[in-house]
Amino acid sequence: MSDRTTIGARLKKLRKDQSLTQEELAEAAGVSVDLIGKLEQGRRESARVSSLVKLSKALDVDPSALIGKRPRLDPSEDARVLSVRDAILSPSLLPGITDDDTEPPALPDVERAVRGGWLDYWGGRFSRLAATLPGLLAETRMASREHGPAAAKPLAQSYQLAACTLVHLGKDDLAVMAAERAIHASTGGDDQLLWGTMHGTWAWCVHHQGRLDVAERHALRVAEQIEPDFTRSPLPHLTAWGGLVLTGLASAAAAERTDEVREYIGYARTGVGRFDHDRHDYEVNFGPTAVAMQATHAYTMLHKPGEALKAAKRVERGDLYDISYARHLLDVASSHVDASHHVTAEATLQEAESISPEWFRHQGPARALVGDLVNETRRLSPGLRRLARAVDVDR
Repeated sequence: MSDRTTIGARLKKLRKDQSLTQEELAEAAGVSVDLIGKLEQGRRESARVSSLVKLSKALDVDPSALIGKRPRLDPSEDARVLSVRDAILSPSLLPGITDDDTEPPALPDVERAVRGGWLDYWGGRFSRLAATLPGLLAETRMASREHGPAAAKPLAQSYQLAACTLVHLGKDDLAVMAAERAIHASTGGDDQLLWGTMHGTWAWCVHHQGRLDVAERHALRVAEQIEPDFTRSPLPHLTAWGGLVLTGLASAAAAERTDEVREYIGYARTGVGRFDHDRHDYEVNFGPTAVAMQATHAYTMLHKPGEALKAAKRVERGDLYDISYARHLLDVASSHVDASHHVTAEATLQEAESISPEWFRHQGPARALVGDLVNETRRLSPGLRRLARAVDVDR
């Protein structure tokens, strides 16, 4: 089934493959027949994450079979994704096996390389990351064997980087494996906060698999294990804890648990009382802006545009890396669509696309939003036509 088809087309094919009527599928999934009809007729480009998860479970398929995640790379570069896979599943990880007898790199060089990889990630440069990750993983493994516990952090963060990149490439199962490697690597040192943030990455990857309950429970469990003293703990401790809480918030929102969402937001706000601005520790962003951004996302998922747009006013652009802010703008645009502010939604999408065209053109939510605007607009503006071309939406 082509990744370039719509969710509705994929849904219709999967339903017919199992000889189900729309009514039978709706009953099995616990969603409305109207939703299925609108998706299959192309009158809606997407649906809530919770609805897509229910439909995928009823059809006994992975959520990605419906969402149709597309690789963030050109088809000619698929070999690079396979190289990342091979690096994560390297035979050198088997007991008694080493990569080769190459001289191990100096620890400062490895740390700089890992940091450079993360800067590419936050800048949305996934093509370059896919090319450099295999070498980075090999180097951090060699450094770990040479330098022991001192290299635990760069090794863990290189696997974490691979996991996060693979989620954006639509390779969720492989991302979970990379996150597991990151957790194991973090135990080679004595940094509990590093260990906690690796678990947060694992929960985030599981969230993208559609296992929302598992992701939420795990993030909350680890957050409780590393819970800081809110008045005395160092701020990096609060950041590591806060990242886990915000991961739980995202899963609760995707599962449409409104009361839990409000509790999570209040819980997270407790942790930012000492923050003048956001911090970025362990590749986790936490502070007043991060909480406001995730509150915006949560209320957008719950289709509460008024509350989402109110929360968005507290987001400070300077506190966020490029793709974090661009992703936030997709939530803002979605809430404007829900509120029938179509002109503002289009302008917001154009701003998001301008931040990272490579990232934007392969985002499922961006494609769904542009599709909704195209369907609702009689005469497309030049800007909306350009956005439609960028994400392959046809009139």
